Amino acid sequence: METSVDVDVSIAERTTTSEQPYFAVEELHAYYGESYIVQGVTFDIRRGEILALLGRNGAGKTSTLRTIARLDSPSLQAGQIWLEGAPIHTMKSFEASRAGIQLVPEDRRIIQGLTVEENLTLAQVAPGRGWEIERIYSHFPRLAERRRQEGVTLSGGEQQMLAIARALARDIKLLLLDEPYEGLAPVIVNEIEKILNEIKAHGITTIIVEQNAIAALRLADRAVILDTGTVAFAGTAKHVLENAELRQEYLAI
Repeated sequence: METSVDVDVSIAERTTTSEQPYFAVEELHAYYGESYIVQGVTFDIRRGEILALLGRNGAGKTSTLRTIARLDSPSLQAGQIWLEGAPIHTMKSFEASRAGIQLVPEDRRIIQGLTVEENLTLAQVAPGRGWEIERIYSHFPRLAERRRQEGVTLSGGEQQMLAIARALARDIKLLLLDEPYEGLAPVIVNEIEKILNEIKAHGITTIIVEQNAIAALRLADRAVILDTGTVAFAGTAKHVLENAELRQEYLAI
């Protein structure tokens, strides 16, 4: 398959205005090899919002996040990604990261052999520093208590906190969270939820992919539901919470 990324930059010079979204994806098409996964996804986010990106297993949620973060897999074949008027679709993953897009993957990617603090310090080696470490500790007191402990020996919830904190250690404009509640006990989910509300209070724009759709919707301002790689619904999180028929059809809840 010899297709190429559509990088029409005729609007690359556009600037962010009150009429334009803070972040937008337009007609994203992405593939794993020959498998067509992301099939024309379009949505936008206003500054400071949390958007819940929902759908059944295999709907294309994680693939959409990975495409936005400009990872090599899946491969973006067409479409555009804009952050504050800048074209992200022309970038490699490290360039997107420097531009302020920070992905917290489902597997968290804590670096073995490094302490909590070393994981955070390493995140600030490349240009684009975010929150100072002491500021991070003020929001994540459990990490402060374990700052000298090897990161991979933390509990699952603590590792999730570290992964989010590491993203905040970078200059962040858009936070991408892939299944932040996966495998965590309800009490830890509540703790992570409180942290995400604090992040929202600081005006950080966030996309959250989460199988625990109700928890994600309680946190979010708006929701996008994917169905087999396409957008089936885009609207307020409140609308999804109040519409049992919609939830049953696309989320099975």
